This record gives sequence, structure tokens and C-alpha cells, in this order.
Amino acid sequence: MTAAFDQPTITDAARRLRAGELSATELTRAALARAAARAADLHAFITVAEEAALRDAAASDARLRAGKPAGALEGIPIAIKDVIATAGIRTTAGSRILADFVPPYDATVTARLRAAGAVIVGKTNCDEFAMGSSNENSAFGPARNPWDVTRVPGGSSGGSAVAVAASLALGSLGTDTGGSIRLPASYCGVVGMKPTYGRVSRYGVIAYASSLDQVGPFARDVTDCALLLGVLAGHDARDSTSVERAVPDYGDALAGGAKGLRIAIPGEYFVEGMEPDVERAVQSAVETLGGLGAQIGSVSLPHTEYAVSAYYVVATAEASSNLARYDGVRYGSRVDGDGTLLEMYRRTRAAGFGDEVKRRIMLGTYALSAGYYDAYYLKAQRVRTLILNDFARVFQDADVIVTPTAPTTAFRLGEKVADPLQMYLSDIFTISVNLAGLPAISLPCGIDAAGLPIGLQIIGPPFGEELVLRAARAYEAATDWHTRRPPAPGGSR
Repeated sequence: MTAAFDQPTITDAARRLRAGELSATELTRAALARAAARAADLHAFITVAEEAALRDAAASDARLRAGKPAGALEGIPIAIKDVIATAGIRTTAGSRILADFVPPYDATVTARLRAAGAVIVGKTNCDEFAMGSSNENSAFGPARNPWDVTRVPGGSSGGSAVAVAASLALGSLGTDTGGSIRLPASYCGVVGMKPTYGRVSRYGVIAYASSLDQVGPFARDVTDCALLLGVLAGHDARDSTSVERAVPDYGDALAGGAKGLRIAIPGEYFVEGMEPDVERAVQSAVETLGGLGAQIGSVSLPHTEYAVSAYYVVATAEASSNLARYDGVRYGSRVDGDGTLLEMYRRTRAAGFGDEVKRRIMLGTYALSAGYYDAYYLKAQRVRTLILNDFARVFQDADVIVTPTAPTTAFRLGEKVADPLQMYLSDIFTISVNLAGLPAISLPCGIDAAGLPIGLQIIGPPFGEELVLRAARAYEAATDWHTRRPPAPGGSR
């Protein structure tokens, strides 16, 4: 069974399913077996939906045998980050306060996966309410990096990246508020994409920062990423931020090649403290793209240095508002006892939220409070506009921007937990993209001296996913980094 599951891509597995060489049930059983075998060392899943997955796989097999039109993801095992609603499957957001919450409905992205024939194998581990860069803030314990289980997988969508990297699913969904898809993709050696804000519906996604959150896919290669994005993208009337814009065939963009692409390299993304192996790998990737016919030019994004500060004001302010609904009254956990309603709120939130969530609620509440709103929140929004304008200026003369995804490879578990500021700086190269609402992808571009993957980030203009995917596929086709796999189970360096 396990051997049957070892397919390199969704595309190849789909071909074999349609040819009758493999069944969805075999594929799903193998995925579930691998998830069970690696539950202890990787902890990629919070909830495994074995019964529902096998039922859905059997339904896919029946459709395939009957010769009915196959969905784009017919019979393909997919994992979903645990902040995305799944009808009948527990959705915790990695938090004690939602430990027993079972949604009565699907998020739009979940419904679109199901409509495409995907088999949902489970809900992946994540930082609580998607607040974190390492997956160490999960109330259920951290996920671990399959390249070295003593290291973090990145956050907040760490479990989704681990599931793909360790072959526990052929694809997965994450959310990206400040780098939460791209950072885990970089650390785990897979492809992860954050679409343009408004391209993919947020309906049914448990909110962290509503003006920044965006759902996106993880996959083993760019072709699979484009396929998943095509399933997810499109207008949704239930999401007021969803954009009414036609969805192109992202697969068509993959054959364009790098020739003629205008690629900008911002000096602000090559900073002091970056690991030398990361800088060398990214510079080599830029040279590869140039050798493929891309036009390479240096640019400046001068307000980049203010991005982290602006982000942690805007994001925490929105988080403090979004998380006010978890009060022990309407849904979620409640801590009963003597006293007033206010005391019940305090007990419930004190027990239900972890330290990082409490920290961000307090920061956000302070930034929005009387006397400080203009000094912090309003100023951060102004800086956000300056960052957006920087990108708009560059995209007048460039098709895409290429940078490192992160300044380092995956760090060790516990290394930065006691220093939130150092943890926040892990997202230094990804945060600006969210503030500007742009599409961006991370794909493998090297391995460091410790044997850990390095990520290349490609950023596009608004709704420029086709350009991003085109550049990413051109680089991927000329290299083999995306074919590298983590060591056998049990290995650590």
C-alpha cells in the first residue's frame, strides 16, 4: 500500500487513477498509514479523518469505474490546515478554546476541494489561531520538520507543509497572513503559494487578521500548485473581500518559460545576518533565471525596513477584534464557576488562549485604544500604503520580484520561543507581500550545509499569479531541488 502512495505529484497520481492503475482507496489507505506511522515524530495532524476519507475515496472509485467525468482532484488525498472549516470534522485552530468545535458547514475552499473530487484525510497542526512562525504555539504540541525532527517546520501552516514533504498527503491547504504558507514551504522543501488578497475566498476560515489572511496551496511542484490554485480561486458572494475577476487557466502559464521575463532583485532583501548558504543559493537561482533568458535588474523597496513593525500593529489590532467573539457563550470552551459574567469571560479566555495569542490580543488592544490609535494603528496603515506604493513603482518596469523566502533555514525547536522579537523577524522577507496584498510563491532552490532546504520567493503584481507560476516553473524545470526528499524516518542532524 505504501509503495502505491509514493507518487511524485498530484498530476501523475491523477493520471494513474484515470488509467485504472491505482484506486483512490489504495491511495487514501496508504496516506492514512503513513500519517499513523509518523504521528509520534512529526505530529503533522491534529485530527485524522480516517472514516470520512475512506468513504469519500470509495465514492471516487465508484465514479471512476462508472466512467463519470472526473474532477480535477478526483481521488487525491489532501490535508487541510486546522483553521479552515470542515463540516463534520473537528476544527480547533490549534487552540484549547476550540478543542471540541465541529463546524456544521464547509469553508468555501473545502467545498471546492470536495467538488473537485479531493479526499480530505485530516486537519493539520498549526500555530494557535495561525499566530506564529514556527508551529510551536499550537495547543496540541508542535509539528516537526521531516528533514530534521529537532527543527521547526515553520509556521503557522507547519503541519500542512510537513504533510506534503513527508508524503502524508499529495497536497494541502494553508493560510498566509505574514508568510505562514511560504515560510513552512521554505523550511520543509516544498512549494507553497499565497495568492493575491481577494483571489481565494476566506468564507469559513477562522480569522486572525482579516485584511491580511489568504488561503493557498502546498504541493510537491509548481504544476501541482497551479492545479490546486485553479480549484480554489474564484469569486464567492459570501466573502465581501472576494474579487469578481475571471480565473485564468493557471496550467497554461507554466509553459511560458523565463525568456523575456523582467525580474527585479531588491537590495533590501539581502541583509546582514542572512545565512551565507541562503544568499548563495538565491544568487545562484537568479543566475539560472538569467541564463534562461530573463532580464535581471536591481531595484529598491525603501520602506521594507518598516514592514515588520507595521505588520505587528495592523495584524494584532485586527486579531484583538476578531478574537473578542471567543467568550465562552456562543461556541467554544467555557470555564464555569462562581461569580459574574465578566469573571466567566476572564476564566474562559485565560484558560483557552495560549501565551502568544494573549500577547497579540494585548498588543492589538493597546494599539486601538483611545489616545494611541493615531500613534500606532493609523501610522501603521500609512506605512502599509508606502510599502504598497514601493511595489507598484517596481512593477511598472518588472514582471516579478525574486528574493529569499527567509533569511535562514529551519531553526531548532525551542531556539526562539523565549524571544518573540527574534521569532517575528523570521518573517522579514514575507510580511511586505501581505501588507501589499500581492501573490507570491516559495519553491526549493538549494540545501544548506546542515542538509536543510532553502526557499526562493517569487512575488508578482496584483492578480499576477500567472507570471509568478511561469517564473517558478521555468526555474523548477531547469533544476532538481524540488525532487529532493527528506531523510528516512528517525533521522536527525
